[in-house]
Amino acid sequence: MTVLSESGDDPFALHRAASAVLDDRGTVVGWSRRAQELLGYAETAVIGRPALDVLIDPRDLPAAKDAMAMCRRDGGWFGVLAVRHRSGRLVEMGFRARALLRGDLVREWFLVGAPAAEVLEWQRDRAVLDGLFRRCPIGLVVHGPEMTILRVNRAVERFVGIPAASFRGMPTGALLVAEDARKSVDRVRHVMETGRSLVSTEQYARLERDPTRERAASVSAFRLEDPAGRILGVAETIEDVTERHRARLRLALLDKAAARIGSTLDVGETAWELADVMVPHLADHVSVDLSEPVTRGEEPAQTSSGPVARVAVRSVLAQEPDLPHREVEPVQFAPGSPQARCLADGRPVLEPVLSPDWFSAEPRQGEHAPDLSVHSLIVVPLAARGLVLGVMSLWRSRHPEPFEADDLTLAQELASRAAISIDNARRFTQEQQTASTLQRTLLPRTMPHQSAVDVVPRYLPASTAPGLGGDWFDVIPLSGARVALVVGDAVGHGLHAAATMGRLRTAVHTLATLDLAPDEVLSRLDDLVNLLAAEQETADDPAGEQVVGATCLYAVYDPVSRHCSSARAGHPLPVVTTPDGQASLLDLPPGPPLGLGGLPFETREIELAEGSLLTLYTNGLIGERHIDVDTGLQRLCAALTHPADPLEQTCQAVVDSLVSAQPTDDIALLVARTRVLPPQNVASWQLPLQPTAAAQARTLTTSQLTEWGLEHLAFTTELIASELVTNAYRYANGPVTLRLIRERCLVCEVADASHTAPHLRRARITDEGGRGLFLVAQLTERWGTRYTREGKTVWTEQPLLGL
Repeated sequence: MTVLSESGDDPFALHRAASAVLDDRGTVVGWSRRAQELLGYAETAVIGRPALDVLIDPRDLPAAKDAMAMCRRDGGWFGVLAVRHRSGRLVEMGFRARALLRGDLVREWFLVGAPAAEVLEWQRDRAVLDGLFRRCPIGLVVHGPEMTILRVNRAVERFVGIPAASFRGMPTGALLVAEDARKSVDRVRHVMETGRSLVSTEQYARLERDPTRERAASVSAFRLEDPAGRILGVAETIEDVTERHRARLRLALLDKAAARIGSTLDVGETAWELADVMVPHLADHVSVDLSEPVTRGEEPAQTSSGPVARVAVRSVLAQEPDLPHREVEPVQFAPGSPQARCLADGRPVLEPVLSPDWFSAEPRQGEHAPDLSVHSLIVVPLAARGLVLGVMSLWRSRHPEPFEADDLTLAQELASRAAISIDNARRFTQEQQTASTLQRTLLPRTMPHQSAVDVVPRYLPASTAPGLGGDWFDVIPLSGARVALVVGDAVGHGLHAAATMGRLRTAVHTLATLDLAPDEVLSRLDDLVNLLAAEQETADDPAGEQVVGATCLYAVYDPVSRHCSSARAGHPLPVVTTPDGQASLLDLPPGPPLGLGGLPFETREIELAEGSLLTLYTNGLIGERHIDVDTGLQRLCAALTHPADPLEQTCQAVVDSLVSAQPTDDIALLVARTRVLPPQNVASWQLPLQPTAAAQARTLTTSQLTEWGLEHLAFTTELIASELVTNAYRYANGPVTLRLIRERCLVCEVADASHTAPHLRRARITDEGGRGLFLVAQLTERWGTRYTREGKTVWTEQPLLGL
C-alpha cells in the first residue's frame, strides 16, 4: 500500500513527469513532451546539445557536475537541481537518474524530473507512511474489504507480541477473546458500510493468550477509498489508554467516596457507605470489620486479639440488606491471617494471587472468603489519629485481573478517608453517650411523692441533632402541700447544653425551697444565666464559643386553694384542659428568655377545678419540621381533650399526634392532673395577738388531732404550734393564723404579718430563751419559712405513720 500526495500520483510517474535521455558524455539524445511543457524547450532545441550548456545555469555547474560524477560512480542519483527555463528563469526540479545499457558498450542515462515542490511533498508523504508503520507509537491496523487484516504497524506488534508480518490475512478481530472480537468486527464493518468515521471511542480488549488482563484502547477509524471512490478498506488507529483509563476511574471513585462516605455521624452507616463505594468498582466482595469498642463509641482495643465486629458486608452476589436487617456480628481471625497481621501492625496486606492452601486451611469465624472463586485479596487498616479502628478486606472473583499495587494505593486512600469519618462518628457517639449519661443523671429518675397532682413526664431525645439538647422537667414538692412544675430548655446541644441544664435545674431546686413566687424564681435564674455567660466570655474555651441561654416555665399549684400561679421566660404557653375536655392555651405574659437580663417577668394566677390537666412542654414538641407551630398547637390541644383518660395514655396520645419517628429536637413533656385536698383535711384558725394565743393554739391543735385520730402526734404538735405562735407574739404584729393540713404528712403552719426571718441558733447554758426553733427542728422532719406580700409563714412537716 502507498500513501499518495494530494495531487494524486507519484510525481515521477511517466505520465506526469518530464523525462530525458543523456548519452555517456552528457549530450541530450531524448526529450519528452512533458519536459517541453515544464521547461519550454522544443525537442529540436536540445537534442544533440550538452545538457550542462542548455539546462544548467553557470552558477550551478559545480553542483550539476557533482551529481553527474555520483551518477557514474553509483549507477544512479536522486536530488534537486535548479534548471534554466527557455525564458531564462530558474526552475527547481527534482530528478531521478538511472543508468541504461545498450549492448555491452553503450551506456546512457535516463532522467525523470518533476517540480521540486511536488517531489518534496511526495517525500513527506513517503516519510509519513514510513513513520506510521515503523515508528508511530499509536497502533495502526488496515482492514481489507473482506474483513481481513492487510497490514499492522510495529506498535500493534509490540502490543500483541506477534510479528507484524504474521497478521497479514488474519480475520478482523483475530487474537481477541470472542466477545471483544465480535465488537471489533461490528465496529469495522459499520465504518466500512456507512463511511462514518469513529473518533477516539474507548473500547475494551482482552487477548486470547491473556484473557484475565483487560486493557482499554482509544480507537479511531476511517474508510479508505481510491480516487474513483472504490472502497479499499478501513484504517484503525489504536492507542493503549489503560493506565489513563484506570487513573480516571480511580479519580471518579475518589470523588464518589468524598461525596458518599461520612454523610452521617453513625459508625455503622459510615462503614456501609465505605463498602458500597468499593463494590463493584474496585472489588467484588468487601467486608468492614471494626474493633468492637469502636461500635460503642469507645477507643479500640490496644491488642490485635481484642473482639472484632463485622459491621458491613457488600458483594456482587447479593443485594445490600435494608437498614433494619443490618446486623453486626462478631468475627475472629486466626493468628497469622492477613486480617490479624493488618490489625497487629497497621500495615496493608496484598495477596495478588491466593494459593490453594489459603482455601484449604480451616478458617476461623469471619476469616473465610465470600466464595471459593476469589483469586485476589487486599486487606487495609482503618487507621485514624494514631488508632487502628479495624480492617477492610477486599476480594476479587468476577474481576479477572488480580489486585495490583495501584489498587492497594487506592484502597489505602479510600480507607484512610473513611477511617477519619468513622472516627468522627465514634467520637460523636462517645460524646452523645456521655451527654446522655450526664443528662440521665441530671433529670429526675422518679417522681417525688406529693398530694397536689398526678403527673406523668416524658423525655424524648433528638435522633438527628448534633448532640443531646438541654431540655429538662421537674416536679418539686413545696410547703403547704403545694407543688412546683418546671419545664425548661437550655440553648444548644451536647455536653455544654447538658451541663447548663444541670446547673439551672439545681438552681431551680434551691430557689423553690425558698418558696419564692414564680416571677421571682425566673428573675433569679436570669441572673444566674447572665453570670454563666460572663464566666464563659472570660474563659479560654478551646471547644469554641457556646451560647448560654434558656427558656423556662415555672408553675406552682396549691391543692388547698386550687390556685395555680405561673410565669414564663421565653417558653411556649402551657395548655389547660378543664374537666369537661375544653383544652386551651393559658394566656401568660410573654417574659424574655433567660440570659437577656434587665427585663421583668410576670406571674399570673388562675383557679383550676379538680381533675383539670396542666400540660407543660418544650418547643421541640410543636416545632417539628414537618408541621408549623400553629398546627402543632392545634394538634396538642386536640390530643388533650380527654382529661379522664389515664395520664400515660394521654401522654402517649400527645407523642403519637406530634412527634415523628426521628425527632429533630429534644422534647420534654409534663402532663399533670390536679387534685384537691378535702376540706376536712384542712383546719385553720386566726388567733389574736395576745399572751393567751399560745395556750389557745395548743388547745385547738389537740382537739383537731384527736378528731383526725392522730393523738400520737398531739404532744409534739402542741409544742411546735406553741413555740411558733409564741415567736409570732414576741416579734411580729397583726393577727396570727394557725393552719393544720393532713396529707402525706402533718403540716403545721403559723402565719403573721412580719417579714423578719426566724433563725435557728444554739443557746448558751445561761440563756433563758432561744431554744424554741431548736426544739422545732428536732421534732419535725422539715421546717422552713415562705414569704408573701402580707408577711411570712413558718411551716413544719411531721411524717404520718403508715402513709
